[in-house]
Amino acid sequence: MSLVLYGHPFSSYTQKVLIALYENAIDFEFRQLGPDTPEHIGQWLQHWPLGKFPLLLDGERSVVETSIIIEYLQLKHGGAVRLLPEEPIQALDVRFHDRFFDLHVMSPVQHAVNGALSGDDGKRDEARAFSVQKLELAYAWLESQLPGRRWACGEVFSMADCAAAPALFYADWTHRISDAYPLLLDYRQRLLQRPSFARAVDEARGYRHLFPLGAPDRD
Repeated sequence: MSLVLYGHPFSSYTQKVLIALYENAIDFEFRQLGPDTPEHIGQWLQHWPLGKFPLLLDGERSVVETSIIIEYLQLKHGGAVRLLPEEPIQALDVRFHDRFFDLHVMSPVQHAVNGALSGDDGKRDEARAFSVQKLELAYAWLESQLPGRRWACGEVFSMADCAAAPALFYADWTHRISDAYPLLLDYRQRLLQRPSFARAVDEARGYRHLFPLGAPDRD
């Protein structure tokens, strides 16, 4: 049975897994979740009633949580692009950066998005201000780490970059990365030019109207 991925193309966490799949040209069936596909929603919730996506099915096995999915793909469906190093300390560094992008970049973005979706102007402004503060801290730390690096953890594209690409993509929409962070801006641009992420971005273009903070006319 082929791999099946449940998710949405505009979802940052779905994109994170799509990048890993595209990097190694892994065959899979994409089942989009939305109001037009109630049958997919029913299947998804049957496998993962906590209602979080993406969800990967490999035969009878359900795999959830993006970092676990990517590591699983490497173990069971690995290809030429190794997204987690064999050397344990290097792998630990990749896992750390993966968590950094999820927790300290994407989470503040989601906080701002949730505030906007509340429909309450006060909550929207409060959430946006909180997110700006957190993202500025994250941007400054990343800028300090990037000298001499092409990708998040050095010269090799890894799982950390799978996390970074959508996180920085939406973070810059939420709180624009300023010229004070030239290395981070260049890194974000390299991610956008990576074929696997460029494909994910293109597949999601039709959903930009869903971004509640207003998607900028760029990228």
